Amino acid sequence: MHPPNQFDLLSERRFAPFFWTQFLGAGNDNVYKNALVIFVAFHAAALTSLDTNALVNMAGAIFIAPFMLFSASAGQLADKFEKSQLIRWVKLFEIAIMAVGLVGFWRRDLTLLFTALALLGVHSTLFGPVKYAILPQTLKQDELIGGNGLVEMGTFVAILLGTIIGGLVVAIDGSGPVLALLSGGKRVGIELRYVAAGKQVLPGTRPVKAAEQVHQRALARA
Repeated sequence: MHPPNQFDLLSERRFAPFFWTQFLGAGNDNVYKNALVIFVAFHAAALTSLDTNALVNMAGAIFIAPFMLFSASAGQLADKFEKSQLIRWVKLFEIAIMAVGLVGFWRRDLTLLFTALALLGVHSTLFGPVKYAILPQTLKQDELIGGNGLVEMGTFVAILLGTIIGGLVVAIDGSGPVLALLSGGKRVGIELRYVAAGKQVLPGTRPVKAAEQVHQRALARA
């Protein structure tokens, strides 16, 4: 028996499905974003009269804007609704977004592609607060630091891998953009399997009532 450490959580069904769901979600966002940026950089001149550099910069701004606009509201939703159910809703939303992106790459339609990018930003904004809020209700007190560390590590590793994979796949001649989206669809499908597995073992997480929110704010100000 080795001494307990945070990596043991990856073999626990109360944590592993959630971890891989958020890992694949972060990777999927960055595969799509980087594939779109490279696609715009090399093909936008044939699709629009807008400046390519402006479109590349616009892609970054469009993805980040929902974090600036909706993060506070996303936190309120994480408090208001049952958290495991909210995660399932957000992941179903991601499927619809990837369908829009697939059509956009198939038709080489920049409007659809940027719409899907903005919606992926909204998806990530909604998922951010709930992915941390659910941890105290599924992990023991002495597991929280390790669990938070694993989630943070997984997020950045997924961002790195997603950025690399998006660039490699979209560079394939002819069908590269569509392959990027199909690989994204496969990742979303795997995410849903993990979500379904987590549904069987994650306890329902009680929404925070308004009176409790007032009490928590009062404690924070004290």
